[in-house]
Amino acid sequence: MHPSNSALPQQSLRTNMLKLDGLTAGRPMGTQILCTDCHNSDDNREFGGSGANGPHGSIFTHILERRYEFSQTATPGGLINNLFPTPDLSVNGPYAMCDKCHNLSSQIMKNSSWQYHSAHINAGFSCSVCHTAHGMGATSAAITGERLINLDANVVAPNNGLPVSYNHANNSCVLVCHQTAHNANGTVTHVALRAGFSTHK
Repeated sequence: MHPSNSALPQQSLRTNMLKLDGLTAGRPMGTQILCTDCHNSDDNREFGGSGANGPHGSIFTHILERRYEFSQTATPGGLINNLFPTPDLSVNGPYAMCDKCHNLSSQIMKNSSWQYHSAHINAGFSCSVCHTAHGMGATSAAITGERLINLDANVVAPNNGLPVSYNHANNSCVLVCHQTAHNANGTVTHVALRAGFSTHK
């Protein structure tokens, strides 16, 4: 809703948004994303199609211009039931919406901004588990809003009562996701879920 003011380097951002073919450069990125950069007709003229510009209907959920899959679980912290292992990173893949602005192939998958991106993506986790598309500001010491990180409470759960958090300084999370506890010291351990709460095995 406002121009970006992050001092963090954003290596994965493209110079220009990609048109619908996933190859041709479109509008320059600039410092602000507009609602219609994501919520748009899936064949809009602005980015190379023949349909109406704006959110006038789309074959994708949430009136999104391109495909974008959300990880889903029966219980937060439990097994994700719609993994996309080793996903197609083209305009036809599950994260085509992200690839419009972020270079998934040559930046994200090469871990330019986080050392575990490729491992998580190849394991099948959606970008939505860790990132919110609509942006956010700092709400606490554990939630800074950096790099749009806002862990999906429908997918992740607290780790032994500790608040769900991400630490940018050491690139670690404290949470349970896909029956795996991410601990403050950077280690991960398998957990068993009982009534929505995590207990270490």
